[in-house]
Amino acid sequence: MHSHLLPGVDDGVTSPEETLACLHQLAAWGIQRVITTPHVSQDWYPNTQDALLKGQVMLQALVNEHQIPLTIDVAAEYLLDDLFLNLLRADQLSSFGQQKYVLFETGWAAAPVFLNEIIFHLRAQGYQPLLAHPERYTYYHNDLKPLAELRKAGCLFQLNWGSMTGRYGRRVQAQAHKFLTNTWVDFMGSDIHRPTDLNLFDQLVSSADYHLLKQQPLRNQELLLKK
Repeated sequence: MHSHLLPGVDDGVTSPEETLACLHQLAAWGIQRVITTPHVSQDWYPNTQDALLKGQVMLQALVNEHQIPLTIDVAAEYLLDDLFLNLLRADQLSSFGQQKYVLFETGWAAAPVFLNEIIFHLRAQGYQPLLAHPERYTYYHNDLKPLAELRKAGCLFQLNWGSMTGRYGRRVQAQAHKFLTNTWVDFMGSDIHRPTDLNLFDQLVSSADYHLLKQQPLRNQELLLKK
């Protein structure tokens, strides 16, 4: 879960050929179900739910045509902006899994305000909040208390493969180690944007913290269950 494999809708893959390269490799690793999550944001990628559903049909037809043993779902990675709040109020968020997980990210410049209130409203409407790659937000690097409060409020965390390999720098790698030590990783995600990102997998399984990853309460496996 958490990838950008719908061609041309965000900063992920740009062609069906790139999508196929990624899907072939994921299937070769034994992955059976892919939940790809295009960006949804007001200013950059205002993708609609209808467009994402059409994308799911297109991707499933693509894997069927090429006989790749995968099931494809399309959800979203939402930026917390006015578009997200409008979709939340209208109960039109794209979720995945039986728990109705909603994957969201925050801005990079500063910690979001009213995040606990947003988590409350998500849960009140039957969604399970899931924060994308919290180890990458620099405003949390020197203080884990806000993250602990988010978990207490019912927010789950998703870690990126690349964070454990140094892809985003040493500080992010160190923060990922803290998450693993605290067993705060609920989902592991690739955050694949292009075929070259696949090279990180070998680095992941050989990383010093891989043994910690195996101790996490990961929920990825439950996504194999039918809706």
